[in-house]
Amino acid sequence: MSAPAEPLLDEIRLTGLRVTAHHGVLEHERRDGQVFLIDVTVRLPLGPAAATDDLDRTVHYGELAEAVVAAAESEPVDLIETVAERVADVALGFAAAHEVVVTVHKPNAPITVPFDDVSVTILRRREAGRRP
Repeated sequence: MSAPAEPLLDEIRLTGLRVTAHHGVLEHERRDGQVFLIDVTVRLPLGPAAATDDLDRTVHYGELAEAVVAAAESEPVDLIETVAERVADVALGFAAAHEVVVTVHKPNAPITVPFDDVSVTILRRREAGRRP
């Protein structure tokens, strides 16, 4: 007997969520805070939601945006890698989400050479059989 086919995964994207938070290794980053930009792509099958016009079968992007911002603004950490993990955990907490890609941008990173952006991108998948 063959395994059931994996559903086709579509995407819901939020780009450029602006968060002011106090993450970083340096004292002034923690004290003064800075702007971080967060991009989140949630991969999920959108066909069932579209066919039934049922919000419960997708991810409410407004609720996702609020949850991502709350997670990113929470307790200060040293690394944007940690912030990205927090955001991925929050996004995978939505029942319809199968995978998430998170990019955390730190456009004002304390770097001594000219640059446009510093970012970290991670991909996380829901564990097989795990539901929130």
